[in-house]
Amino acid sequence: MSAGWFRRHFLSGGPLPEPRPPGPRSSPVPYHRPRFLRGSSPGATDASRRPDARPVRSPARGRTLPWNAGYAEIINAEKSEFNEDQAACGKLCIRRCEFGIEEDQEWLTVCPEEFLTGHYWALFDGHGGPAAAILAANTLHSCLRRQLEAVVEGMMATRPPMNLSGRCVCSSDPQFVEEKGIRAEDLVIGALESAFQECDDVIGRELEASGQVGGCTALVAVSLQGKLYVANAGDSRAILVRRDEVRLLSSEFTPETERQRIQQLAFIYPELLAGEFTRLEFPRRLKGDDLGQKVLFRDHHMSGWSYKQVEKSDLKYPLIHGQGRQARLLGTLAVSRGLGDHQLTVLDTNIQLKPFLLSIPQVTVLDMDQLVPKEDDVVVMATDGLWDVLSNEQVARLVRSFLSGNRGDPHRFSELAKVLIHNTQGKDDGATGEGQVSYDDISVFVIPLHSHGQGGSGH
Repeated sequence: MSAGWFRRHFLSGGPLPEPRPPGPRSSPVPYHRPRFLRGSSPGATDASRRPDARPVRSPARGRTLPWNAGYAEIINAEKSEFNEDQAACGKLCIRRCEFGIEEDQEWLTVCPEEFLTGHYWALFDGHGGPAAAILAANTLHSCLRRQLEAVVEGMMATRPPMNLSGRCVCSSDPQFVEEKGIRAEDLVIGALESAFQECDDVIGRELEASGQVGGCTALVAVSLQGKLYVANAGDSRAILVRRDEVRLLSSEFTPETERQRIQQLAFIYPELLAGEFTRLEFPRRLKGDDLGQKVLFRDHHMSGWSYKQVEKSDLKYPLIHGQGRQARLLGTLAVSRGLGDHQLTVLDTNIQLKPFLLSIPQVTVLDMDQLVPKEDDVVVMATDGLWDVLSNEQVARLVRSFLSGNRGDPHRFSELAKVLIHNTQGKDDGATGEGQVSYDDISVFVIPLHSHGQGGSGH
């Protein structure tokens, strides 16, 4: 939910909106899978693993993704009718000025007057339906291109100038910029953050116009000027895997990490709770027998815990319940920042509140020149269905084992993505050692770093 949308709907002084009556809803965009999967079909080994096995899809052989990256996906185990994950990738072309809207709404097309080029990979995990994820996959790259074009000349300077026009209003301007430590990569980070916000506004308008609800997470990797920027809003994850290193490249937004922000929002705007929820967190859901007792609790201003005497209002549904990846944010505030559908319980309340769709991402910068990538160094990006079953270390072991034995296969990175997914499907001799199964949608990009700057444009 953008700040603008929030102000328009809840800070105008009027009453809260009435819930919409149930009725047919039209999707703002047609359902589809990523365009780079056209012509693909599940391999024979995928279809014959078990009678009830879900097929794993990857790009058709001959379809080259940027940097020769690999991709694979699997739909959920009938949790929902559609695969709520979406993916996009392509060549990112930054120009000095706008030339209109891209004709291709998913792929980043080669621009005839490019000033700076890079590449883009993105995963979106929808909740409450696939609409928001489809819109994000169709929209975010265009938002990012516009935001980068607004600052590209500053990015190309040795140090970003105070005034983009080059005019020096104050002779100390360069010193002020230097004291702030502002670098070209800060302009890219700002462009990513602004693109997420712009995309959030677009999706909010589209969903509202079509009567849709829902949201999505977003995990994006962008290569520009020898650096890889990983931006994340939600519970998808990216890791760097090298021969002797596993490095986390994203920070996850979970109910536990978002707890204080959500509680503070409920404190400032208690009307959003609609009398149905309590913002206070307790170790468990309180019962009638707890009335009058002093129990452990914490509020928005607390990282520690204290005790309070239980009142009747404390027996309402808590916004936060549980811990870790199994924590829940209950109610209409729960879907903020695309926390992922497996972490949500959305209850029918007296208010109709749209979720945050993408919100402000956390951005990590990987300097490729300093890294000096080796042949088997890769970035693994995946939605939460993978990480619910496999740890970072388990994924790293699978990566190293597979790549060391398949160096001659030009499609090995897509094959590796498929291997990672297969190891979430209850195979007893897999990496988990416990035959654990992920019933969620899973989408995986495997991006080889040694060949950065090579590979197809994604067409």
